[in-house]
Amino acid sequence: MTVTDQTARAAESALEMARVDSHLHPEGSFDVDAHPVPTGREEIWRFTPLKRLHGLHADATLAGDAVSATWSAPEGVRVATVGGEEARGLRGASGLVPNTLVSARVLAELTETLLVDVPAEAELTEPVMVEVSGTDAATTSGSHVVLRFGHHSRAVVVLNHTGSASLAQVVEVVVGDGAQVSVVSLQDWADDAVHLTHQQASVGRDASYKHVAVTFGGDVVRMDANVTYAGPGGEAELLGLYFADEGQHLEHRLFADHTAPRTKSNVVYKGALQGAKARTVWVGNVLIRKIAEGIESYEENRNLVLTDGCQADSVPNLEIETGEIEGAGHASTVGRFDDLQLFYLRSRGISESEARRLVIFGFFNDLIRKVGVPALEDQLMSTVESELERNVLKGYAPVSTGPVA
Repeated sequence: MTVTDQTARAAESALEMARVDSHLHPEGSFDVDAHPVPTGREEIWRFTPLKRLHGLHADATLAGDAVSATWSAPEGVRVATVGGEEARGLRGASGLVPNTLVSARVLAELTETLLVDVPAEAELTEPVMVEVSGTDAATTSGSHVVLRFGHHSRAVVVLNHTGSASLAQVVEVVVGDGAQVSVVSLQDWADDAVHLTHQQASVGRDASYKHVAVTFGGDVVRMDANVTYAGPGGEAELLGLYFADEGQHLEHRLFADHTAPRTKSNVVYKGALQGAKARTVWVGNVLIRKIAEGIESYEENRNLVLTDGCQADSVPNLEIETGEIEGAGHASTVGRFDDLQLFYLRSRGISESEARRLVIFGFFNDLIRKVGVPALEDQLMSTVESELERNVLKGYAPVSTGPVA
């Protein structure tokens, strides 16, 4: 055996050993009993405040009726609540094999699925709007949603979550070959809501998928936004915007699993925090499998801390099994206002509160304009304005510590 062979064998052995301990290679199962109740010591649960989840991560009932959905859709798009054999056939439509007790229970216990079916080659000029509303955070509920886009279709689906609820949710997205689609998930819950959502997408050959997560409301919101590739040439853009206030816990976990060659993933998430015990968590996972030669991947997370007493965790992870790639990288920052920007604005006669407002709007504006739904973009800018009015523009003490990268 040559030295080169020995080095290669050692590298392969080290890779296999790393894979055993890697949370990027989960062993999923549809069997509920195969998933233990999380304790908080697991890697994928270590940031989440389990005691505030109303038991959704454990054995709370998912049969509550406090959450309902209404919708509007262009002609030719089927939106319906289905049951029986059709609903059972949609379990795991995206290729999802549950790796948590929450998602396993949703797929095993719920008897109905909300299906949005966009036919092949359809070109929608208006978005499909799905309004998910809750009436009682004390009642725990579950939901399974499947968004299916036929080959070479063009469409946008918006999931808007409002009201009071405790909801465990699985959203599966199937993007057909050559399709160009966007899914926008807006979490604008009331202050007492708890939302655990796993949103899994399978991107077809030469298809383009944009997922936009916007989280403002809720007591605890945890979103897993995952993407895999069903063929070469697929592209995924994962965008996120979040704004945490006093006491809120907002957690976003991304996983781009490059399972086919010549695929792309681009992740950009931006968040702001204000108020005592405001907490955000961003975990960006990218796995480039051995088969995924010629891929491109980049992930970025920026956090703006507006007041003292906040905590932002930003954890990028990159696991590469092949060196035959076009490029892969990440950037992650947590920091306060840029003093130079504030000084520049104030030196031109702009008040401190207005200067802060302009800096924050500039921070979010470029990302909001990528949503692709003009009416929703305007709504998001108004929501950011409302968030700022709650604290920063009303004299809440600004953060006094320096930036942390």
